[in-house]
Amino acid sequence: MKKFFAVSVCMFMLLCCACGPARPAQITNTDTAMGTVIVQKLYTADSQGRAAQEIMELLGKLETQELSRRLDTSEVWNLNAGAGRPEGCTVSPSMEEILAGCLDMWHKSQGAFDVTLGPVVELWDIDGWAAGENGEDFSPPEDRQLAEALERCGAGRMELREGVLWLPEGMLLDLGAVGKGVAMDRILSYLQGNNNITGAIISLGGSVVTYGSKPDGDCWKVGIANPADTASIVGTLMLEGEWFVSTSGDYERYVELDGVRYHHIIDPVTGRPADSGIAGVTILAGNGFLSDALSTACFILGEEKGMALAELCGAEVLFVSTDGRITMSRGMEAYFETAE
Repeated sequence: MKKFFAVSVCMFMLLCCACGPARPAQITNTDTAMGTVIVQKLYTADSQGRAAQEIMELLGKLETQELSRRLDTSEVWNLNAGAGRPEGCTVSPSMEEILAGCLDMWHKSQGAFDVTLGPVVELWDIDGWAAGENGEDFSPPEDRQLAEALERCGAGRMELREGVLWLPEGMLLDLGAVGKGVAMDRILSYLQGNNNITGAIISLGGSVVTYGSKPDGDCWKVGIANPADTASIVGTLMLEGEWFVSTSGDYERYVELDGVRYHHIIDPVTGRPADSGIAGVTILAGNGFLSDALSTACFILGEEKGMALAELCGAEVLFVSTDGRITMSRGMEAYFETAE
């Protein structure tokens, strides 16, 4: 059997360099955090690059102290360890806000967005296979295994009330679908509190946050990857000021076996990689959590229902179908330029 393992970066940043002695220094930094590549372009009066390092430290703490389901230092790990406790588990104010947002998106998406899929995610372990950590003997889970894992899922079975979370025994939270969004919101708060920074564009894999402006007054340019050829783009978003862009695609993390691609975006109904006729979804929104959550939900829902959900949430959306067709909301058209 032929097998192919790949991890793909799904977003490009297209930037012009700053020039002229009167302009802020341009700081460029590339590093890794939260399982993805972080690319920073900062325009700042601090030429030492301290801000770039502080942002990386912020991301490191977010992963290790709050969001990781694998690290026993994180709040999510502790919440999962407390699943089944009759008294529930106390959650921090920031985690309560995140989980409340996840429940709200679960309701709005009619269950398509579900952060309780940890048992199914662990069963597939697409991230591990795509990274080459599990050898070369991948095989999809059996129907019986999926059915048993799905019995332990379902956001409607979790209860969040007055700073306490109750999870049924065996349930596992997986906040991977909103982790980058939460990170982008934290980054924006940091940028807004740093008077030295006049502009920034920061990429977290398939998510981008823009802030302020370039010294030359040009807009921020965010390229949208072509799912059929991730070395190219289908077009560019031309943005000014503060924006959040999130993309979800079947080309980001996947395993191919006998000509079938098994990607990491799981449909809560089937427990299998979503098959909605969509290869990539890009969301443009006013906050990071929303953009990240919607990119996953809209991918699972497909074009028609996804478009309706994005409109309900006040966000713009662009779909690339598996046959290469591009469809977008009317508002997205104002920012999108087709690639030549």
